[in-house]
Amino acid sequence: MTATLPRACVMGHPIAHSRSPMIHGYWLKTLRIAGAYELKDVTPEAFPDFITRLAANGYVGGNITVPHKEAAYRLVDRRDEAAETVGAVNTVWLQAGLLMGGNSDTHGFIANLDDRAPRWDVADGRAVILGAGGAARSAAYGLKTRGLAVSLVNRTVARAEELAAHFGSGMRGYSYDALPHLLPDTDLFVNCTSRGMSGKEPLDIDFGPLKRSAVVYDVVYVPLETQFLAKARSRGHRTVDGLGMLLQQAGFGFQKWFGAMPKVTTELREMIEADIRAKTPTA
Repeated sequence: MTATLPRACVMGHPIAHSRSPMIHGYWLKTLRIAGAYELKDVTPEAFPDFITRLAANGYVGGNITVPHKEAAYRLVDRRDEAAETVGAVNTVWLQAGLLMGGNSDTHGFIANLDDRAPRWDVADGRAVILGAGGAARSAAYGLKTRGLAVSLVNRTVARAEELAAHFGSGMRGYSYDALPHLLPDTDLFVNCTSRGMSGKEPLDIDFGPLKRSAVVYDVVYVPLETQFLAKARSRGHRTVDGLGMLLQQAGFGFQKWFGAMPKVTTELREMIEADIRAKTPTA
């Protein structure tokens, strides 16, 4: 009998916009691995049954996207440390009959920095993160594991303070009014909000007080260079866009499902960039 090919999928609602099949399809082809990666549009009502019967549905694992990450956190049998701390699951895999849950956004966030801005993690480094949502949680956790002091800045300061308290020592929450006082000592400045994304309101920040050696990072990747990054680049800052985070986080799951650790190549990045530009003319 012929062994069944391993299949993984990305689960969300809606899901047609996802570029995950392009990424994983590229790796399956270039690594010559027999397998498949598919889109699965799963409503919130159907999601609990689908994910808890993942093997019966023919899958060895998959990615979880909006709006299912918190539900997945509750439904998996076990979670890795990142998922446990962040409070969300975006990658699942089967292990010894158990449904395991992880959060690869933390890995992707840090791996992208390491790749695009080498030696960014200076001794006694300080980071400022804009936002207090899911992306900010993943970034904050990743930066804490690398030993940075983190200031979380949010429109609703109570949310920033709550998130800082969740992570404990080394983090504090602030309002936007605090930015002029925080930026002179900042080594890494990160946008983890949706502002600046195509179709969203722009993110207008005064970079004047920012330390000249600071790295500026935007988790948004459509457009490929946001106004936030363009403004920072014009001042001479090293900049890191969000596309690399998308690509880097994908490798975490691929290794779990297909048994090989893929590389984020220039060819892969150029392929996804071309798709973004084709589908978003202003990108």
